[in-house]
Amino acid sequence: MRTLVAQGGALRLVETPDPEPGPGQVRIRVEAAAVNPIDLFTASGALPDYGLAPRLETYALGWDVAGVVDLAGPGVATVRPGARVIGLSDRLTDRFKAQGDLVVLDEAAIAPAPAGAAAPEASALPLNALTAMQALDLAGLAAGETLLVTGAAGGLGGYLVELAVARGVRVAAVAAPGDESLVRGFGAEWFIPRGADLAATVRAVVPGGVDGLVDAAVAGLPTLDTVRNGGAFVAVGAGQAPLPLRGIRVSTVFVRADAAQLRDVAKLAEAGRLTMRVAGTYPLERAAEAHERLRRGGLRGRLVLLP
Repeated sequence: MRTLVAQGGALRLVETPDPEPGPGQVRIRVEAAAVNPIDLFTASGALPDYGLAPRLETYALGWDVAGVVDLAGPGVATVRPGARVIGLSDRLTDRFKAQGDLVVLDEAAIAPAPAGAAAPEASALPLNALTAMQALDLAGLAAGETLLVTGAAGGLGGYLVELAVARGVRVAAVAAPGDESLVRGFGAEWFIPRGADLAATVRAVVPGGVDGLVDAAVAGLPTLDTVRNGGAFVAVGAGQAPLPLRGIRVSTVFVRADAAQLRDVAKLAEAGRLTMRVAGTYPLERAAEAHERLRRGGLRGRLVLLP
């Protein structure tokens, strides 16, 4: 099989023996694997600099997968070969990850793919939707409370808006001026153009500040003034959380595979309540082009690799 790895800042497609599933694991024949900013970060070799992984010669790439189970290990109870699934490869140092021909995942990291969804669309769901769900859990907002989402037009931000609205939370969304109709379509009640005086603009529409903020754009400390005293701030990514000023609860979301939550987001997508967006597809052997396109920014959806 082929698997994509990063070595010395460059991408390599290498041939390896087919991986075998162990107890409680399944092997998935990959049909589509989304490319995410964490893949760029991994490929840059910076993981050890942030204490996220030991320094290794190579790192496998790919978190999101959509495909077909072709082999189940001992003790697997909920899925059989031939099942169409989505899954999350959440360990940074696994030898085989999603950007390859085959990947082995724990049964607890997969769920049935949304019915009717093509593989590229389905592969855009796991990492960002689970991150959004777990970030909202950390924010702990109740129905009727207010949430600010930065980067609301992005892959993570769009799911944050839709999942928050599904919970009855009122959402203010920050995005580029040209994205207003997009994020309002996700359900945002208020639109804040990127580049505005953020705190003043937010507090003009939500007096006293929002109850919580999820910083999908990784804007950091300047966004903290939009949050009321004693509210909640959820950072995305290591080292991005500001100090907990004014009694604000500050936390960082580190996504984890969770089969139950993955089933929930798949059902929401199936029902049309989560929007799976694909900006383009590339064959696996052109992964470097996909990485370069993602690096340039401005996408409104995920790029997807097709083995």
